[in-house]
Amino acid sequence: MAPFKKLWDGLGNSLRHLKLAAVSLPYAGDSTLSSMNNMYSVMEPQLNCLNLWQLDGRPMSGDIGRGATRESIAFAVRLAAAKDKPPGFYQLAGGTNAHTVDGLKKEGLFQTALFADNSQDKISKASSLNSLRASICGIAYGGYARKIIGRVLRSMQSQYGLTCIEDHPEHLLEALKEALGLVGTVKRYDPFLQDM
Repeated sequence: MAPFKKLWDGLGNSLRHLKLAAVSLPYAGDSTLSSMNNMYSVMEPQLNCLNLWQLDGRPMSGDIGRGATRESIAFAVRLAAAKDKPPGFYQLAGGTNAHTVDGLKKEGLFQTALFADNSQDKISKASSLNSLRASICGIAYGGYARKIIGRVLRSMQSQYGLTCIEDHPEHLLEALKEALGLVGTVKRYDPFLQDM
């Protein structure tokens, strides 16, 4: 815990200006919750913003299959069952892909939340969310998103060589459709470019 405390303390006066403090961590077996609670106890005295726990089920995988997201979802399920989890929002990462939202919904763990613009309202509402069953309020797609957008970029480069996607609207539109198809499941909207 000393390296985390050193990092946190090293932020000094910058902490006053944060709107969100995000901590990324992999599943570490039985020590996961105690590590999270220890990190939160380091953060709490100077925490004047929202906090987010990024749960890395399968760090940096970028896998596309349905099975790849199981570790991420299993991490969320374990956390949901825990009674002594630290406050904050929870976001899945590592092993996330197009099947993640459906898997979370099957477990009853997916939630989207809307908050007022006032940050104090956000903090009080965030604290009240902690009394609910742990839900996942976000998904980081990282490697998977790079793979699906990378296909579009490789196709464009095979036709035109090294170029900017903005100079080729048909490829830009394809990339936007792919991206919206992915984040639309989290943001609760259907890709509006579907018919274009």
